[in-house]
Amino acid sequence: MSKTLVVVVPDADILASTVASRLVAKIVDAQAERGAASVVLTGGRIAGKVLASLTDLPAAGAVDWARVDLWWGDERFLPAGDPDRNETQARAAVLDALPLDPARVHAMPATDGPDGDDAEAAAARYASELAVGGTDVPIFDVLMLGVGEDGHVASLFPGHPGLDAVGTTAAVHNSPKPPPNRITLTMPAIQTADEVWLIAAGPDKTKSVGAALNGDKALPAAHATGVSKTYWLLDEAAAAARKG
Repeated sequence: MSKTLVVVVPDADILASTVASRLVAKIVDAQAERGAASVVLTGGRIAGKVLASLTDLPAAGAVDWARVDLWWGDERFLPAGDPDRNETQARAAVLDALPLDPARVHAMPATDGPDGDDAEAAAARYASELAVGGTDVPIFDVLMLGVGEDGHVASLFPGHPGLDAVGTTAAVHNSPKPPPNRITLTMPAIQTADEVWLIAAGPDKTKSVGAALNGDKALPAAHATGVSKTYWLLDEAAAAARKG
């Protein structure tokens, strides 16, 4: 059963550097154990701050970036390079500055890719990429998730059909947040990760974080758990409504 740990720091800047430091340590440990590491990235403001913080960490020099596989938990289904895509934001924050192996950067398909604007086909294509190693999903050492104001994670929204999707990926239509069309990992796929990190900062996240931590199972964030550990990585504002 997954062990849940809550880490609270004073503010969003300290949170970003804390998460970045933890990420480097986790990658180094995974590479020491298996020779490689696999990380699932998320989108949002705090995710961008986490990635940007990597450039300030001397310890990041201990990572063999050519042996890191990067995946995404969800993506806005837009043309490649669109500024609203999680991939575009991650590349601008730090990925383009790291010596990554391009073949190990697994971006979700875009609307100008081989499947055009067919989100179902694009989601199926990503599922096939995930399954290349002979299993439904690779080993995810860390799967990071931002927590939305409504308690959503990835592109899995409360009361939305995508939350009940099976398999490893799903197309999302009529998203409560723009753009309406998205691709996402399913909750079962998220729950295969060794560690799931739920990251939130700011008073706009207080209500959803508190509700999920206090047991509100209507919120997708309450179901996002890792195989070995689930971390809630929060600033004081986001953690203000949690009990205990």
